[in-house]
Amino acid sequence: MKRMKGMKRILVGISAILVMSSALTACGGKSNTDSSSPSSSPAPETNTAAEQPKEKGPKVTVNLWSFTDEIPKMTQKYLDTHPDANVEFKTTIIATTDGAYQPALDQALAGGGKDAPDIYAAEGAFVLKYTQGDASTYAANYADLGLDDQMVKDAGIAQYSVDIGSIDGQLKGLGYQATGGAFIYRRSLAKDVFGTDDPATIKNEIGPGWDKFFEAAAKLKAKGYGIVSGDGDIWHPIENSSDKGWIVDGKLHIDPKREQFLDLSKKLKDNGYHNDTQDWQEGWFADMSGTGTKPVFGFFGPAWLINYVMKDNVKDTFGDWAVTEPPTGFFWGGTWLLANKDVTKDDAKKQAVADFVKWVTLDTSDTGLQSYWANGTMKDGEQGTKDSVASSVVMSKSNGQIDLLGGQNMFDVFVPANANASGKNLTQYDETINTLWRDQVREYSAGNKDRDSALAEFKQQVKDQLGIDSE
Repeated sequence: MKRMKGMKRILVGISAILVMSSALTACGGKSNTDSSSPSSSPAPETNTAAEQPKEKGPKVTVNLWSFTDEIPKMTQKYLDTHPDANVEFKTTIIATTDGAYQPALDQALAGGGKDAPDIYAAEGAFVLKYTQGDASTYAANYADLGLDDQMVKDAGIAQYSVDIGSIDGQLKGLGYQATGGAFIYRRSLAKDVFGTDDPATIKNEIGPGWDKFFEAAAKLKAKGYGIVSGDGDIWHPIENSSDKGWIVDGKLHIDPKREQFLDLSKKLKDNGYHNDTQDWQEGWFADMSGTGTKPVFGFFGPAWLINYVMKDNVKDTFGDWAVTEPPTGFFWGGTWLLANKDVTKDDAKKQAVADFVKWVTLDTSDTGLQSYWANGTMKDGEQGTKDSVASSVVMSKSNGQIDLLGGQNMFDVFVPANANASGKNLTQYDETINTLWRDQVREYSAGNKDRDSALAEFKQQVKDQLGIDSE
């Protein structure tokens, strides 16, 4: 999934590291004999210049690194739709299982040379390390690839994605997905409790703000329903709507909105507003199919949660879902595409890299990656999965109707959801700090420790593991 963690998409159950290297030919199965080689016999001379075949020369090899096969598979579509591209892709895939991807990528970037990554992917959980943090010096500026700010504006790229991919005003990474979050709810439960399943009405029942959300929770409880499955369902909206991130001026900062998660988590549990599950565990998936302890009204998430998680778990509730805008804007996950700054030293490689990156991240035409991705037309003659994409321009002209949502056009919700997300409250340490924080919140909401003790233990763990003091 597109990560999930995000953006990449989250892959549940991966147990081994997958490393794959492959070279894709430039013409999608066609012979390579059209490329000249040093040993080839020269063509007979002719007086008509127009009759002389244009020699492309050796193919440009582009090293592509990723943590799933999603982007590597895009290279074949690119080659199929760009038969004149004189490029071959050598792909390396290393799963994020056990934290294997980042160390390998870091070593390859530091090592440099002909085998260094030319294009590489980073997911939402750790992308800031590569766009703004310790490893950002390896990334080329998009502007140096000829991909300027006007292209970004013309494509209608969500600002949160630009903010995350930029440092000091220089764009270094963009994605092909948009992972702005919505509230995904059961239509039948909405009708029972609120008298309608209309997204415009439900939006105002659950928000804006958490006070409205908990008013809705009380109404749902009166009918025997939980508003969410577990406290993890509200964490992502809380985390990504905070005013500041975990680190401010080099010290641990607990934003008031994030600290409120302690109280909201406990409120959910004390009032029986959820089934007290943990995301990505069996009980969470059961609530998608309506087979949990009590029926659950909804989940917070981007389009990838619908397409790649719920799709396989809703079972008998298929078609009984809809999406509406959440109580607060947020995003969850995603995959950003970066280029090695060294590609700018070679004009041919620079052009090859720039053309592919542009096709994936900024091309709004009907033959751009995002148009295929949004409409589920990556494979000719086959209706594939439709997904929310980075370009609002593409989504505005695409068909986002999906059966799981009862035929609703999800792009009507995800375009504003993407626009309302913020990318200014992340740090490169979020993956570690979030895990520590959520563990302590669960300890508090379960009554295993008091609020002050949970906060103190959290601060100490951050200091012990990351060497970061608290404010």
